[in-house]
Amino acid sequence: MTIAQSLLAEFEVQAPVTRKFLERLPEDKLTWKPHAKSLTAGQLAYHLASVPGGIARFVQSNPAEAPKSFEFPQPASGDEILKTLDESVEIVRSLLPQLDDAAMKETWQMLAGGHEVLAQPRGEFVRDVMLSHWYQHRGQFSVHLRLLNVAVPASWGPSADEVPAFMQQAAQVA
Repeated sequence: MTIAQSLLAEFEVQAPVTRKFLERLPEDKLTWKPHAKSLTAGQLAYHLASVPGGIARFVQSNPAEAPKSFEFPQPASGDEILKTLDESVEIVRSLLPQLDDAAMKETWQMLAGGHEVLAQPRGEFVRDVMLSHWYQHRGQFSVHLRLLNVAVPASWGPSADEVPAFMQQAAQVA
């Protein structure tokens, strides 16, 4: 299995889990935020939806110019968030497999104003930002859901509200 195939396999397991989180955001809470310094629930959900595809596109160039700023759009609806996630998933599925192991091991550079600010193997950057960064924000989003009194989906293990699918299946077999 190539590096890209391995990352894509993990992504394929986690994308539907992330979708469950995003589907639970109440439409009337898109502009709610738990703290003045926080993103709104909608902004954070939109970020969760768009990160994987954005990173898959971003790493296609080497070097890549760092964003001058980070924008967190306020979505108008839950449907907009889910549509963005669907598009993001398709981008990852189409672009990630194009990167062979040589490309994933290649030193990938991010520049700011023509100056190197990051250099690491492309595959490590994809793991760190497309996946680990995604999981971090999914954890933040789970706090938003909890504070909104919305049932938090299970991910790797149970939440206070539900058990993961594998545990549900095991209980049915027993």
